[in-house]
Order: sequence, then C-alpha cells, then structure tokens
Amino acid sequence: MNYWLVKSDPETYSADDLKRDTKTNWDGIRNYQARINLNSMKKDDLVLVYHSQSDKEVRAIAKVSKQAFKDTTAEDDRWVAVELTFVKELENYVTLAMIKADKILSEVPLIRHTRLSVMPLSKAEYERIIELSQSK
Repeated sequence: MNYWLVKSDPETYSADDLKRDTKTNWDGIRNYQARINLNSMKKDDLVLVYHSQSDKEVRAIAKVSKQAFKDTTAEDDRWVAVELTFVKELENYVTLAMIKADKILSEVPLIRHTRLSVMPLSKAEYERIIELSQSK
C-alpha cells in the first residue's frame, strides 16, 4: 500500500464536499509530476486531503477507489484522474504549521514542493500526520 496527499482549494472542492459526495474523480490536474503521481496510485492506497490556500490543513482521509484513467476535463489523452472515496474526517485538523514544526515531517513534499498538488508520503509520514490529528 502507498500513501498520498492531495491538495485542493476548499472553495473549489473541499473535504466536506468529498464527505457529502462519498466519492469523486480527482481531475483537472495539469502538472507533469502530479500526473506521474496520479499514474502511480493504486486501488486502496490511502490519501490525505489537504485544504490549500485559506485553511492550510489536512482535513480528511480518502482512498483510491479507481486507478488512473483519462481525465475527461482534458483534451489531451495523456492527462489522467483517479477516483477517490471518502474514508473519514480527521478528529483534529493538522495544520501546515504543525507539519513544518514536526521533525518526522521535515522532508514531506508539502513543505519542499509547495506547488505540487498530488504527492507521495512515506508510511511513517502518513502515520505521523494521523497521530497528530489524534492529539490536541
């Protein structure tokens, strides 16, 4: 199993929207590295949903329910999407400030590659974010 973090502007599509819809196509991504990452996602991989822009916090867990397929929002067949299914909302949201302050998370792509919208996490990074969400 692999672990991922996806970023979304909550005004465009939020973790609450995913919770309401139960699943969605994660589409509209137009970054080459993100496309490589989308193509690497496998069914049942776990995905953290991060609100970018205003909130800057990890808010929910999803899972990949359908591997990469043609992104219907793109004219070019090389762009892909995945289907994500809502798993659960985090007990406590994990802010970017908390992530930056944590030594275990010092190398996460969220900090190093700020413009990347789909990024891999190690199992240890994923588990640490979950751990942070369970404490206040």
